[in-house]
Amino acid sequence: MYLKNKVFYKSAVDMSKLKDNSVDLIITSPPYPMVKMWDDVFCEASSLIKEYLFAENGAASYKLMHKVLENIWSECIRVLKPGSFFCINIGDAARKVGDGFCLYPNHATITESLSNKNLIVLPMIHWFKPTNAPNKFMGSGMLPAGAYVKMEHEYILVFKKPGKRSFTEEEKTIRRRSAFFWEERNLWFSDVWSIKGKKQKIKDQTAARERSAAFPEELVNRLINMFSVQGDTVLDPFIGTGTTLKTCIQNGRACIGFEIDESMRPLISKSTNNLFENSKLYNDKRLKAHESFIKTRENVKYINENYGFPVVTRQERYIIFPELSELNSESQNENDSFFAEYKF
Repeated sequence: MYLKNKVFYKSAVDMSKLKDNSVDLIITSPPYPMVKMWDDVFCEASSLIKEYLFAENGAASYKLMHKVLENIWSECIRVLKPGSFFCINIGDAARKVGDGFCLYPNHATITESLSNKNLIVLPMIHWFKPTNAPNKFMGSGMLPAGAYVKMEHEYILVFKKPGKRSFTEEEKTIRRRSAFFWEERNLWFSDVWSIKGKKQKIKDQTAARERSAAFPEELVNRLINMFSVQGDTVLDPFIGTGTTLKTCIQNGRACIGFEIDESMRPLISKSTNNLFENSKLYNDKRLKAHESFIKTRENVKYINENYGFPVVTRQERYIIFPELSELNSESQNENDSFFAEYKF
């Protein structure tokens, strides 16, 4: 299997180069409206946002920030194939603007926006991020009627474009080998995920600003395997440090990414380093986890045809993970391409 992955720079909003109905899955984590670390990004997109923030008008700033995102959501829907999934990792914002402190419910605003754009709204995932921080509350210490709870979770919003995805006989074979294990299904298809967040401080000469918002690989690994098959094309319009690119190549999917901050370019390229070793470790981890799990089961009657170990269901008999055999890159002025080949 041969796949071409591409990352475009300075083109975060302009996805006109992508064809209608050409993407099999979208996974992204956009800048969070009303979270201070992203103010500069939204102000660059709209000078009016900068004026409203300076005037301490939180409600108007929030509305315009989401208007910026809505333009990108419209393009995402255009390129997404009917029957395919759209996953957005987003957190709400709690912030004081002027004299007023309040919650800005990003997840609710995006859900309403995409529902109005005729996407099917599916159950969301609550991503709980374990922390040992002692400050579980914010406000007036031990005194009542003056504190508020601290947010320790984000959301993974899940949408589907109307229509039904169809598979040819060859594609049905690929779908069968892309299946996941029974115990993985039971873990992944829950509406609460407990995954430690990825703290990433970037303070080097290649970065224009400090950023600490990369989502963890485990989160993307799950979504890719839940909602796509091997060889599918995954889009991330806010590819950031390249987590989606890395996990797509690791899982035998093609990736198209966009990043308006070109200072992220060296970090995106760096994300593909050591992928041969990391891909093998990831596949081995899944296989060993299954072998450990299956030892706890009795009377398992199915056997996986590729690995020879027992599996719980008939649909697991054909699972096989793609093994990365070659990876090359090519840089141009406006984009980077990563060419991946696999064996089974």
